[in-house]
Amino acid sequence: MGDPVPDSKTPAMAAFALVVVGLVIAVIQGGVSHGSLTGGIIAACGAIPACYGMWKGIQQETQGTLAISVGAVLVALAAGGLLIVLRVVDWLR
Repeated sequence: MGDPVPDSKTPAMAAFALVVVGLVIAVIQGGVSHGSLTGGIIAACGAIPACYGMWKGIQQETQGTLAISVGAVLVALAAGGLLIVLRVVDWLR
């Protein structure tokens, strides 16, 4: 058998970085409680590298990479969705 490939957590870390950038944009645009369409979209885009990390975790058969990537997908979608919903609610008020 060949040498095992070290598991890569880089896509999950990129996803968490996109969530942080989305939250920073929301804070700059008027606060997290008012939401942000731009910040929400950027935060939700963090699911893309996280899904790639999930795929890598499945291919490498490593539970650590897969678990962190699943968590990153959930955090990215939750943060992005929350920022977008808060912005829409703020518009309706």
